[in-house]
Amino acid sequence: MHGEYKVPGGKLVVVDLEARDGVLADVRVAGDFFLEPDEAILAIDRALEGAPVDTDASGLAARIDAALPPGTEMYGLTTEGIGVAVRRALAHATDWTDYDWQLIHEPPHSPALHMALDEVLTAEVASGRRPPTLRVWEWGAPAVVIGSFQSLRNEVDPEAAERHGIEVVRRISGGGAMFIEPGNTITYSLSVPDALVQGLSFTDSYAYLDDWVLGALADMGVKAWYQPLNDIATEAGKIAGAAQKRVAAGSGAVLHHVTMAYDIDADKMTEVLRIGREKLSDKGTKSAKKRVDPLRRQTGLPREAVIERMIASFRDRYGLTEGRVTEEESARAKELAATKFSTPEWTARVP
Repeated sequence: MHGEYKVPGGKLVVVDLEARDGVLADVRVAGDFFLEPDEAILAIDRALEGAPVDTDASGLAARIDAALPPGTEMYGLTTEGIGVAVRRALAHATDWTDYDWQLIHEPPHSPALHMALDEVLTAEVASGRRPPTLRVWEWGAPAVVIGSFQSLRNEVDPEAAERHGIEVVRRISGGGAMFIEPGNTITYSLSVPDALVQGLSFTDSYAYLDDWVLGALADMGVKAWYQPLNDIATEAGKIAGAAQKRVAAGSGAVLHHVTMAYDIDADKMTEVLRIGREKLSDKGTKSAKKRVDPLRRQTGLPREAVIERMIASFRDRYGLTEGRVTEEESARAKELAATKFSTPEWTARVP
């Protein structure tokens, strides 16, 4: 069995092993990380030998921690990351490069249609009728997108939203509200087979699916990192929030979508969103305006150039071919936008 895992912000860990009589055997850990002293790598292999195959990543990390020589130094490597690589080997997880990725980047759509496209395309990936897909959104109207389980009245000031012509829609994933203005926001979705995140905890899957964009931002001079559970942050502030939805149909798939602040009208945002004191205190700041730092300021690049560089970075890493929403997918998404995502019953399902 073979498993690979890139430690967020670190290096690649590769594990080859066998499972015999319910325990790990013939374990070999490798990768492009740095480790001192040399004998530490042998200690890691020995620590994993004989571990029950149902040991979780934290349990495997504890075995390694107990076996490491005094003074061991790791660079680009964590014992938890080794544990994750083992779990991925046992789960027969796939890798990004195992797939032929498709890009969808179409003209602007309404907020409700974007919600529907996420649901339809991810279901198609789960069924095997569509390859793993990176979809970059263009917004046809300003919007507030609330999480699947958020209270509408607690999150949005309806009078302010109406005054500014902002549509309120609810997505199928959890997480918090996103304030959207066309031209000021960069949003993308990853619709991926469940096999890509096998062996990862829910938290680890966020970091794993966000890693490519951290590299893209670094290439643009932005030092960013994953901040659990679902933020991408910089020293200047938060720049993005992610959310996920699991689809159980077919072979299973994961929808992972991210909204990034390219520019932002902070005054308008705080008028429309009811951002409570508890939420702000949890983020360690007194002002909602200080929570988000737009990419325009940090990159100095036009929005279109940021998107182009992000797409190019993904293509360089994993390959990416131009694609489109099929006629059948489009028809189902339009029907879903009308019958679900544009209805008060769905939008106010949590009043």
